[in-house]
This record gives sequence, structure tokens and C-alpha cells, in this order.
Amino acid sequence: MPDSSRSRARSFDLAADQYASNRPSYPPEVLDTVEEVRGRPLAGCRAADIGAGTGIATALLRERRADVIAVEPGAAMAAAFRRALPDVPVVRGDGNALPLADASQDLLTYAQSWHWTDTPRSVPEALRVLRPGGTLALWWNTEAVDTPWATAQQERVADLLGTAPKDGRRPDDTRAAELAGVAGLAVTRRLVRWSRTVPFGTHLANVTSRSAFLVLDEPTRRAFVTEERDRLSEAFPGGTVVERYVVDLLVVRRP
Repeated sequence: MPDSSRSRARSFDLAADQYASNRPSYPPEVLDTVEEVRGRPLAGCRAADIGAGTGIATALLRERRADVIAVEPGAAMAAAFRRALPDVPVVRGDGNALPLADASQDLLTYAQSWHWTDTPRSVPEALRVLRPGGTLALWWNTEAVDTPWATAQQERVADLLGTAPKDGRRPDDTRAAELAGVAGLAVTRRLVRWSRTVPFGTHLANVTSRSAFLVLDEPTRRAFVTEERDRLSEAFPGGTVVERYVVDLLVVRRP
């Protein structure tokens, strides 16, 4: 991983509480689809949530009564996880070298974390840890940039970060194609639309909890938040904003 990517990956540890309080969860259809591809419920399955962060996806797996363990590389994120889910085991590690035994898990999940792995290493690791017939599930909340205000905000974010604005039509196919190519297995892909309504503070804390923001200096982040809050107040007098997402879900069954 390039040094810039390592810096961004480590940046989450600097904002663990911000991440835990403001990042969105995922709609029920995500785990419904995982159960559909598995061909059976998640209740009782041995599951590991990799790059678990503060436990957003882990909590959903536990609600489905999976026997779940978390793997998280960051010390501060792992500490926040333990505060949120004190009865769920969490071990330090990452997707490139899983601290899990061979053929020990029925399900591996990577919620917002697969892109921090090196796919030629993480795919063999996942297949090593999965039992025969086990399931690998990767997903990302991608913003549905399909309204004028969301498009305008994304353009401002891209300008600040020096990146290209996001294509609001749909997530691209790169991740699915890469996974299929390395794994040599069929990939089931679903795009799940959903939304949440949140106060301005939650929305802005969510936006600035991304790694590209966390490596910026504090005055730059503060100025962005102040300006965006003013723009949101003009567009949404009620004090809340609707965040629209498309979950890009990829599911693979191990032979």
C-alpha cells in the first residue's frame, strides 16, 4: 500500500468516536441478500467481520444471531468497538493476513473495508479462512449523487480534495470485476438504494469522517464545515437533510 494510502487508513484511529456516532448503518436488504446467496439464515453461523471499525456491521450480524467475531487493525477503533459491543470478541489484524484459523468461518464480511486490502493477498486469505461452501460478502455505502444539492456538495468536496467528482448514476463495475478475476468465482452483485434523514451536524460529521478529510489540517476542515453548514441552512430551513445511498454489495460462495 502506498504511503499516502497507509496514512489515510491510519487516520480513522484519530476520529473513532466521530465515526461511531455519525457514519450510516446499512439497510436490512444487505443481509437479506447474503442469506439468500448462502441459502440459509445467518443464525448460528460462524462469522467474522473484517475491518469492523466501531462495529456498525457487526451489530447487524449479531442481531441476526450470527456467532460473530470482529477483526480490526486500529487501536482506537477497536476500543470504540469494545465500548459499543462489549460481549463480541475483537482481535487486531487486517484482511491481508487474517488472524483466524484455516476453514474456521462460514461467513466473512467486509463493510466499507475491502478497498483497504491488497486483493491478490486478501482473496486467498479469505478463501483460506472460509469453510467449504462459506460466503464472502463485501459492501460499500456509496452516495447517490442524484439531486442538485448533493451534486453541488460533491463538486465542492472534490475541489477541496483535488479529486474527480463522483458519478451519481451508479457505482462502477471495477470492484466486482477485480474480485471475480482474482477469485476465479462467480460474483453475485446487488445495488440497494436507501436513505436516512439526519441533522446538519450528523451529516457534516459523516462527510468529514472520510479518510481524505481526516488527513487535512484542522483549519481547512473547520472552514469547510462552517461554509457547508451555511449552505445547508439556506437549502433546508428545517435543519435536517436526506442522505441518499446505494449499497454496492458483492457476494461470493467458496466451493
